[in-house]
Amino acid sequence: MKLLVVGVSIFLSLSTLAAAGGAPPPRMPSPEGQQQQSLPETAAQPVGEQEMFMMPSGNIGCVYTPAGGTAVYQPQDGGPELACDIVAPRYVRATLGRAGAATLNHAVGDPSCCSAAQVLDYGQSWSRGPFACASERTGLSCRRDDGHSFLLSRVQVSAD
Repeated sequence: MKLLVVGVSIFLSLSTLAAAGGAPPPRMPSPEGQQQQSLPETAAQPVGEQEMFMMPSGNIGCVYTPAGGTAVYQPQDGGPELACDIVAPRYVRATLGRAGAATLNHAVGDPSCCSAAQVLDYGQSWSRGPFACASERTGLSCRRDDGHSFLLSRVQVSAD
């Protein structure tokens, strides 16, 4: 009988603790006399934003990525990078990176041209970082400060 009473007492004690959310929280030292602990600071790297523009025809669109890239895209050489796509007469992507000659990609795996809000009207120019582009009725020409460039038009696609 004693054993039954002891067992019921333990059961009731454990049930009460479980209903109260388990064991009471550990006693914490009072805030007086404690030194404030600071969490290690993490240096937040500024993330740039891409800028997009397209020609009035809707046939050519460009994406500028600043040095250091964005939260979702980092240029292979660290940037900055200018990539422009032409849709017709065939899809081609011209890219100017931080250094070296412009490249042409005739087998673009992610064609996504052209739906930018900013239209670069004919006769206007655009520039960011080391890049400058000129919009003409005959096409788009873009150049980096060191002279490397590309030209995209319905008649000619070239890079140097």
